[in-house]
Amino acid sequence: MSRNAAAEIDKLREEIRYHDRKYYLEAAPEISDLKYDQLVEQLKKLEATHPELITPDSPTQRVGEQPVEGLQQVEHRVPMLSIDNTYSLDELRAYGTRAAKLLAGEPIEWVVEVKVDGVACSLIYEKGVLLRGVTRGNGRIGDDVTHNIRTIPDIPLRLPVGDNAPDALEVRGEVYMTNSDLVRLNERQRDQGESPYANTRNVTAGSIRLLDPRICAGRRLRFFCHSVGYAEGLNAVNHMDFLAEMRSYGLPATPHVECFPSFDAAVAHCERLVERLHELDFEVDGLVLKVNRFDQRTRLGATSKSPRWVIAYKFEKYEAVTRLRKIRLQVGKTGTVTPVADLEPVELADTIVSRASLHNADEIQRKDVREGDVVVVEKAGKIIPHIVRVEKHERQEPLQPFVFPQDCPECGTELAKDEGGVYIRCPNFQCPAQLRERIQYYASRNAMDIEGLGDKLVNQLVDLGIVRSFGDLYRLSSEQLVSLERMGKKSSEKLLAGIAASKDRGLARLLGALSIRHVGPRAALLLAEHFRSIDELSKAGEEQLSGINEIGPVIAKSVYEFLHSEYGRYTLDDLKQIGVRTTSSIPAATGPRPLEGKTFVVTGTLQRYTREEIEDLIARHGGRAASSVSKNTDYLVAGEKAGSKLAKAKQLGVAVISEEQFDALIH
Repeated sequence: MSRNAAAEIDKLREEIRYHDRKYYLEAAPEISDLKYDQLVEQLKKLEATHPELITPDSPTQRVGEQPVEGLQQVEHRVPMLSIDNTYSLDELRAYGTRAAKLLAGEPIEWVVEVKVDGVACSLIYEKGVLLRGVTRGNGRIGDDVTHNIRTIPDIPLRLPVGDNAPDALEVRGEVYMTNSDLVRLNERQRDQGESPYANTRNVTAGSIRLLDPRICAGRRLRFFCHSVGYAEGLNAVNHMDFLAEMRSYGLPATPHVECFPSFDAAVAHCERLVERLHELDFEVDGLVLKVNRFDQRTRLGATSKSPRWVIAYKFEKYEAVTRLRKIRLQVGKTGTVTPVADLEPVELADTIVSRASLHNADEIQRKDVREGDVVVVEKAGKIIPHIVRVEKHERQEPLQPFVFPQDCPECGTELAKDEGGVYIRCPNFQCPAQLRERIQYYASRNAMDIEGLGDKLVNQLVDLGIVRSFGDLYRLSSEQLVSLERMGKKSSEKLLAGIAASKDRGLARLLGALSIRHVGPRAALLLAEHFRSIDELSKAGEEQLSGINEIGPVIAKSVYEFLHSEYGRYTLDDLKQIGVRTTSSIPAATGPRPLEGKTFVVTGTLQRYTREEIEDLIARHGGRAASSVSKNTDYLVAGEKAGSKLAKAKQLGVAVISEEQFDALIH
């Protein structure tokens, strides 16, 4: 009987571990919570009948029955050093330059991962069994919190790899709590008449050091691993392989990790990733850049405080609590309907914030945001404010869930959701809201740069029906303009001159100005360089378009569909007939790369190029465009009204050149 019971117990344990992995690691549960609980109860009953078969790594043994007497201190076998950090992109790039010099010009792959705002801990496995969990402490000695680590359900008590487990494995990572779980915890606190918790990090830090594991188990803590300490039998030779190996062991690895062939590419990814952090359900206080290869890390070594192969790019985070008055919908230039939260004004990072983006309908549903809610608003770095979570424990009365409309709030057209995406759009190109946004963008400095055509004037022109297309801008008359609010004869003539001048901006500027989905200044420039005219571009199929470096299938599909749509054909034919230039104005770069290794900063108002065009020319000729002046800057390209950057360049002795002198460098 005992042999049969042992086999049944082993089978149940493996089944439960399998479902733990599907739920916590792969986010793809195969059974209901009820069925899972029934499996655990079945195992508990068998173990109660056969206590001699209970093992420490059984799923039933996660939560101890008694509190520990106190936290014991444990010395780390390999010190848990702190990470150097910076809040400046220029300092971040300077670090990359130093690392490259230390490796004597070797090619270096760089990994970018999110810096989870939790509590650093180390998990120690021997022969695949969890032996101990220890906090970072002072880097040399930490607190033994094994009794609480065992309660975290996404940490396996036994690695599901049998004899293939490393003899010794120390996995380092972050214990954290999701914002969703904090919302639930605070609702429970309210129901029990207790005070709510302020943020996820404070709850995590307090919970992981509790003496009673039963309390910690109720906090729903989680874990991400991000690095390795002492190990014997590890197969990985680089960081990306290490993360994959940890996942194969059933350990949850830090998500959204990507590897790049150069430091510049990694930094560019950081700038993009910062704009998407609102999508995460856990708090992030920065991004981490790491050398991928372990052998290069060894050669880079460490100072007494920090490894030289890793740096954190951090940003100041500010939070405030306020009430959401109303959810409004804005229709963008490509038809995207974006929900915006109107807030009771609150001070945040020395500014008064009264609005925050809610991004999309899925985010409203995921966070359960409702009009009248008390919300936590966050601003990190230069990111626009966003809502972190709803303080549901503050709901004094039932609030109605927000229902996203089926029709466009501006024109009444039925809305459509992107296939496989999260954005909801108005498909009507003649929607007044889209038209206003498109005309405003068309006239902006980064597009056709029409001086004097501001947002208020565009709104008047569209609302009065004077402008219904891009082409209508070029048909404006002085008589029409002087009849508008705040438009005299002189300002009208100046605006008409600016509109006429925009005809000769060239194909790259035009493509970037047309509000084609996914086509920004960079993609527009690549397309203009490759095809040289709108006629040649229109002949290209999706496959040919996607074959261009950096374009890819998503941009290719969008460009092809625009060029072959009724709206796209009419728009371009109209602009051609009016005399707008539809050929490339920038000669293709061939031959030597005269700017190789040089760093440029561009400031002031340029006459020949947009900022994006000149920065792309710098890159195509071997140079690098930086955002601010430092001692590493080789040239400052100064246009009109150059300000503080010009003063700093002179102070540091940086060469200041004009657009004409820049042209001389590349020709």
